[in-house]
Amino acid sequence: MMNWQNIELQHIQQALNLPYFDALQAQQRMAPMARAMQRPPERPGSPRMAAVLILLFPGDEGLQFVLTRRHDYPGVHGGQISLPGGQREGEESFEEAALRETYEEVGVPSSDIQLLGQLSNVYIPPSDFFVYPYVAYTPSRPNWQPDPAEVAEVLEVSLYHLFDDTLKRSGEITRNGATFPIKYYALNGHVVWGATAVMLSEFEGRLRTVLSLTPKEIPIDI
Repeated sequence: MMNWQNIELQHIQQALNLPYFDALQAQQRMAPMARAMQRPPERPGSPRMAAVLILLFPGDEGLQFVLTRRHDYPGVHGGQISLPGGQREGEESFEEAALRETYEEVGVPSSDIQLLGQLSNVYIPPSDFFVYPYVAYTPSRPNWQPDPAEVAEVLEVSLYHLFDDTLKRSGEITRNGATFPIKYYALNGHVVWGATAVMLSEFEGRLRTVLSLTPKEIPIDI
């Protein structure tokens, strides 16, 4: 059996630098049934751009990462579980946006963070965002200082939970009056679905490739 405490930064870096990896296939394993993975060319206007961070840190059970729960509010992302991040501002790079938003949302300064690499960008149809995910590491458990205006709860998730097939599930969710089937991670008692699950699925898939583990396909009723 895999000892999850033996997953080290070298495995993470190898996973982020695989020469051949089908990122789209890995993303689709946890994508909602109705998810459009590309922006329709006929959609008017320009998409908005954002960046998020999978921030790893050491814990009692090996590497962990942070998720946040948004406040419940009217809107497409109210109450959802997400990675720290947000919209790019001005001329800043996507890396700078991810680091700035992480500091603003959960209080971890960029000086404490080592960027390790990048995942494939993800398109979010409801809000017309392209999101650029980054993976980073901080050498000690952060002293979380969540922004009360943006963050309702900070979740510390053990990395090995991404490899626990019993925590990958399918179900239904209702948003804006419509009910549709989803695939999700059940993490820390929360439903993690949508773009966050898609990005975590690529990260999981890359690590599974490095660790020679076979991914589980999640059936979904249509």
